[in-house]
Amino acid sequence: MNNNTRSIRGMHDYLPKELIGWNTVECALKKILLSYNYFEIRLPILEKTVLFQKTIGNITDIMQKEMYSFYDKNNNSLTLRPEATSSCVRAVIQHNLLYHQTPRLWYYGPMFRYERPQKGRYRQFYQFGIEVFGLSEPNIELELILLITRFWNILGISDLLTLEINSIGSIQARIKYQMVLQKFFNKHRSYLDQTSLLQLDKNPIRILDSKNKNIQKLLINAPRLSNYIDSKTMLNFHHLCKLMDHFKIKYVINHHLIRGIDYYNNTVFEWKTNHLGAQNTICAGGRYDTLVQQLGGTVTPAIGLAIGMDRLLLLMQTLFMFSQDNNIIADICIFFSHPSVKLLALSLSEEIRNIMTKLKILLEFQPVQLLKIFRNLKKYSCRIILFLELEEIQKNLIYLIDLKNKCKRKIFKISIIQELSAIFYSI
Repeated sequence: MNNNTRSIRGMHDYLPKELIGWNTVECALKKILLSYNYFEIRLPILEKTVLFQKTIGNITDIMQKEMYSFYDKNNNSLTLRPEATSSCVRAVIQHNLLYHQTPRLWYYGPMFRYERPQKGRYRQFYQFGIEVFGLSEPNIELELILLITRFWNILGISDLLTLEINSIGSIQARIKYQMVLQKFFNKHRSYLDQTSLLQLDKNPIRILDSKNKNIQKLLINAPRLSNYIDSKTMLNFHHLCKLMDHFKIKYVINHHLIRGIDYYNNTVFEWKTNHLGAQNTICAGGRYDTLVQQLGGTVTPAIGLAIGMDRLLLLMQTLFMFSQDNNIIADICIFFSHPSVKLLALSLSEEIRNIMTKLKILLEFQPVQLLKIFRNLKKYSCRIILFLELEEIQKNLIYLIDLKNKCKRKIFKISIIQELSAIFYSI
């Protein structure tokens, strides 16, 4: 294939076999969100660039290096969304969803960042996001943590993830802390890399998020943000910890945990794994109590999180929880031996779909001989094969091959629904 027409670097196709695992995970999470009474919101992929300039922070990597921005024909600067919290806040303000309400919302879709592609990090990536507005107590923080913990338990990956939490305080507390950090890092400038030196003058808290091993060692002796946070904020944080203890949720307090976006305040959290190398954060979030007001709304407490679906599925595939080597599974495969039987096979497939609505049925449109089917049974990843053979169908008989029980028999066409019901719906 000509390189000019191949997919863009860092943006890849998701193939049918791969999406079997994706669909399983998506359905599991949607069921949980429904049980917690969270509602879906669908947001545009394109937003005005100024939205992200106002919310994300000018010193962040996203704003400085990673945005996909361009000018349209009217000379408006537009951006492919790098995250969706800003879009969600914009939407709830624009459509008056905050008026005497405390919306609990979720969304799912692609985000875009111009990063160096590597395992678990892509330029187009998928996030499942949850946002809650109007609730300021630690109880809603606990609810989100319980919700996601339930999700990990259903997927069977709880033991592979560590919940790290921290309180990063208010903007005022972080301003005081920045001054202390600047003094500390200025004494150890030789340990800082080029990126950290750039952050030192403008936003030294960003250095806490560095993956540089020398800087991580330096951070062991760095001043702690918790020493500069007001007592009420710390009281709420400790209350959250007690609530998690009550529900036996395992967690680690990481005093150097911050988020890569400036709108966060107070409680922040991340679920990390040791099985994916550098790109180890699977889910992250926190409070952003000033963002609604920042975008022109009223003062509204808010909290949210996002699950990196690419990394989550990569984790599960790495640990062989999903195999991509299997053929796509159908419940029933229908074959016929002669072109004159094709219309009858098509009618049969539609009849079964009309009555047995939850079954997946694959109709093969090319004639095939029964002997060839038997030679290639391993090729068909299904429970039942129905074969319409020309001579037998004239007697109203159909071959039913049960691959699970390894048996074959002829049945009358009129009794096909009854036979299939006994196979698929019997207790």
